[in-house]
Amino acid sequence: MTTNPFDLSGQTALITGAGRGIGLATARALASAGADVIIGEFIAENGEQAAAEIESMGRKSMSIQVDVRDSNSVDAMVATALDAFPQIDILVNNAGIAQRVKAEEATDDDWLNMMNVNLNGVFWCCRAVGKHMLERGSGVIVNIASMSGIIVNKPQEQTHYNVSKAGVIMLTKSLGAEWANRGVRVCSVSPGYIGTAMTKQSLNDPELKSTWLEMTPQGQVGEPEDIAHAVLYLASPVAKFATGTNLVVDGGYTAW
Repeated sequence: MTTNPFDLSGQTALITGAGRGIGLATARALASAGADVIIGEFIAENGEQAAAEIESMGRKSMSIQVDVRDSNSVDAMVATALDAFPQIDILVNNAGIAQRVKAEEATDDDWLNMMNVNLNGVFWCCRAVGKHMLERGSGVIVNIASMSGIIVNKPQEQTHYNVSKAGVIMLTKSLGAEWANRGVRVCSVSPGYIGTAMTKQSLNDPELKSTWLEMTPQGQVGEPEDIAHAVLYLASPVAKFATGTNLVVDGGYTAW
C-alpha cells in the first residue's frame, strides 16, 4: 500500500499536444507518479519521441497522431487508445495554439482555427473520453486554459486567443458541475507566461519582455514543470474534492 498521496500507479493518462513544452513536461510528471501515458500529438515525430522517453522511464506508452480540430480524428484517437489500454483514467487537454493579430485584421480563418484547436478540440476530447469515463463512473479531466481567459494581456493583440481560453474555463466549470455526481472530475490549469520555446522566442522582443516581467510580481516566467505539477495535483487523489476548479499558476500576474 502506497503512502504517496500523488501516486498514480495502475492508471493511464491520455495527453494531447504532449510532444513538447507543457504537454511533454506533464507526460513526464504523470509517468514519474506511476501512470502509463498515451501521447496524442499532431506532429507524429514529436509524439513518437515523447512516447519513447516515457517508455525509458519504465512506463507503458504509445503515440497516436491526432488533429483535435476534427472530431472524427479525436474519436479515432480514443478508440485506438482503448484498444491498446484497458481504460483512460486521466485526460489532459493540452493541445493549443497562440497567435498575435489585431482584431480588426483577423481573418475568418484566424478566428475559426483558434476556436477549432483551443476550444472545439478540448470539447471533442472531453466528449469522447468523457463517455468512456461516465460509463464506468470514474475519471479526471484537466484542461489547459490560460490566465488570458480571465484577463486581457498587453501589449500583444490576441482577442481570439483570449476568448478561446475563456471558453475553456467555462467549459471546465460546466462539465465539472454536470458530471460531478457521476464520478468524473473536470478541472483546468491557467498558466501565466511559461518558458516554452515560443515564449522564450517572444522574450527577444524588448517591449514584450519588459511588460511581461514588470506585470508579474515574481518578475520571471515560469517553467513547463510548474504547470505539470499543477496538473499532477488536480489529477491525483489529493484533489478528490476539486471539480470545476480553475487553478491559476501565473507568478502572481492576475493578483495585480
